Order: sequence, then C-alpha cells, then structure tokens
Amino acid sequence: MGMRPFLKQILQTLPLGAVAMAAPAGETEVRTIHGQASAVVASAQVELAVTLLGGHMAPVTFFRDSAGPVRPYHVTPWQDEPATEMPAAVLTPLRGDFFCLPFGGNAEEGGGEKHPPHGEIAGAPWTLLGSNKQGRVSTLRLTCETKVRKGRVTKELSLVEGENVIYSRHRIEGFAGRAPLGHHATLAMPEKEGSVRISSSAMRFGMTCPGLFSDPAKGEYQALQPGQRWDKLSEVPMAWKDVPAADLTRLPARRGFADLVQIVNEPWEKTGGPAWVTATMAESGYLWFALKNPAVLNSTVLWLENHGRYGHPWKGRNNCLGIEDVTAYFAEGLAASTADNLLTQEGVATSLVLRAEEATVVDYIQGVVKVPPGFATVQTLEFKPASVTFIAPDGQRVSAAVQHEFLKTGQLR
Repeated sequence: MGMRPFLKQILQTLPLGAVAMAAPAGETEVRTIHGQASAVVASAQVELAVTLLGGHMAPVTFFRDSAGPVRPYHVTPWQDEPATEMPAAVLTPLRGDFFCLPFGGNAEEGGGEKHPPHGEIAGAPWTLLGSNKQGRVSTLRLTCETKVRKGRVTKELSLVEGENVIYSRHRIEGFAGRAPLGHHATLAMPEKEGSVRISSSAMRFGMTCPGLFSDPAKGEYQALQPGQRWDKLSEVPMAWKDVPAADLTRLPARRGFADLVQIVNEPWEKTGGPAWVTATMAESGYLWFALKNPAVLNSTVLWLENHGRYGHPWKGRNNCLGIEDVTAYFAEGLAASTADNLLTQEGVATSLVLRAEEATVVDYIQGVVKVPPGFATVQTLEFKPASVTFIAPDGQRVSAAVQHEFLKTGQLR
C-alpha cells in the first residue's frame, strides 16, 4: 500500500485517545496522541511525535532507554477534551515546539496580507513525506504549502543514536518578501515557584513587550511594565510603583499573570559560539537547552504563562514557559515586524528577506542533559567538536554529545 492511502486509512479509522498503531515496514508510524494524529520517529534515546495539524512537536521523550525518562514539553490542558471552536487555529494542536511563519499574532494586515496567528503553517495540515535512517541518523520529513503568501515549508527532524538531541531544519521555498519567523518551544512548568532556572548566552539588551500582551477585557493579566529596556534578566521592571524588579531567571512566578519579554542575542562572532538558552529543572535532575545561529534567529522571546489567562480555552489552568527563538518584533506579527519599530531603531533586524529564487534554511538544536544534585543553573557553555559542556557558577560541569556544528554545516554523522 502506498504512503498516502495508508495514512488516509489511519486518519479515518484511528480513534481519539488511541495509544499506538504500528506501521508496516517502510512506513512512518502514526498515532493519535492527545487528540491529534501525529507522526512518530525514534532512536534508542529519544522518541518524538509531530502533529499532522500544525506541525507541533510533542510529546518528546528523552533518555527513553534509562530508568529516568524526561518529557520536557508542554501539552495544553484542553488537548484531551472534546473538540471546540478555538479563537485561533494554532490553539487546536498547541503543544511543544513548532515553527512559525510569519511569527506573531498577525492581528494587523501587512503588505496586503492577513495571516492567522503564527502563520498558516502553525494550524494547517502538513503532508507527511516519510522517514528514513542513514547510519546513526533518523530523519522525519513533513511539508506544508502556504496560500496567503504562496510558498512551501519543509520540516526535517533528525535524531542521532547515542544523543539526547533533536536537530531541526526548516526549508522555506517561495514566500518571497520580508517576514518574521522562528521556533516556538513551549516547556511544561512545575507549580512550585522559582523551581526552574533560566540562563542564556550574552545579550545586547532585553525589553518587555511595548504593547498590551495580556488584555483584561479578554480575561488576561500581565505584571511587567510595558516597553522597558533592561540589561539583566534578573532585574525587569514591574508594572506597579515601589515593587521590586522581577527576577525572570527564577520561574514560575507571579501566578495569575501572563507576560512577554524579548532578549536580543549577541552575535556568534562576539561570543565565540552559538547563541543558547537553558532551563534547569534541578529538582527533576535535568536541564533543557536550545542552540541557534544568531545570524538567523537573533532574539529569544520568553512567554511567561502562569495561569494568567481566563478566557476560552485557557480558563486559568495553563502553566508553561515559551522559549521562542526568533527574528521578530515580539509577538506582534508581520505588519509590526516589517515596519520601523523600537528594535529596528536599535539596529536589531525584526524580519528576514525571503527570496523566490533561493531557499531559506533555519537550523535549530534542542536537547536534554541530566544534571547532578546541586547543579541549579548554567553560567556558561563550552563548545568542543561534537560536544557541549554546561558549566554551573560553582564550577560543576556536565558534558553531552551535541553536534553543534550542524548550525553552520547542516550536516550530521
């Protein structure tokens, strides 16, 4: 049976909540996971699922061959509930990491184009191209055609035997013109305040969202002072007078609020390595990390969602951390990101030029490392061939096999 008839049969017959369906030899496994048909690829160490609607990557299990597997990504609480109409298509499968083009809410029309939040690709069907294994590398491929601005995005997710790492590649063809874009990794958060520690590579500066990110008229609330520039993630101005600055390196915090900030990364040439961000879950014994080329994705947007939205479908129950590596103007979308804005005035690009005659490729790395007791946060990263060492302020070191060279070569072995 060919690939497409096989997938069609699965999608027509697989009930919601089914645990698994094995695929015949040569076919990619598809399961319904948390209400969404999802393609699955695995190595001995990692198993990942990607929704065929929106291309959202979760659940992901790292260290699946150990006594302590790790599932770091967030799955929104309405996924296992009966389907309802959503305010935006991206909310239907919302989970884990997904690619956005154009990144942001896209509330305003830009250049005669009206895109849905985070672009069509975040809520539209993707076509499964299949998966294959070459040597140690297993790769899953999907593609999505866009209509508002015609183009094609091909997603490649690769796993390497012996590594607890995901190598992502998004190839954009067509979609000519300027656009903000990026990854929208969303991590599950514990309820205990301050139990997660956030660190990043050197930044030029940070800024809180200049507009209204959480609208009280919609049952949403924010705690940080809009439009403030700052130099330390640990000292971010609050919205109220005489209240100490917020320490955004310790999360979750400020239950009942949802905020957005953006960190502008220093370039590779200045730091001597990829830009990075880490989230250390010390009580669970691991840290999650992401690596990128800041020439392609020059900023990190942090979505701090701590039960701060009470409208549908949120209902005050969502607790997660968005670590969104982008080139964009906050989450404002195409119109604001391609216009003159507060970041472009600082010499920070908020969109990329996409060309019809050549593809644009966005490479990205995410992974998990187990850490020993007492390893609470990351101070710096050390890069050696096919290896990354995470160094704590007290000098503790944890190394992992990571082919960070992929960010420049696009090659794995």
